[in-house]
Amino acid sequence: MSRPGRERQRQAVPGWVTEGTAIRDPLERKNGIVQFIGEWVDPATRITITNAIFARPPGGGKEWIVKDPSSLERG
Repeated sequence: MSRPGRERQRQAVPGWVTEGTAIRDPLERKNGIVQFIGEWVDPATRITITNAIFARPPGGGKEWIVKDPSSLERG
């Protein structure tokens, strides 16, 4: 029995953004450090997002997923 395919979305990550980069996420009004860039499945929609960006506040805190990588600013 084959598994039904899941919808995939690919986000464009700015070339200057890599793991460890300091960023400013204007949509969340947060500064952070990129922790991981990779595939993530949104539990609410079950959509697979390639190149999802996970960020955490400098010094630690609650991680978040960047909603629109094209809006990121250098932090």
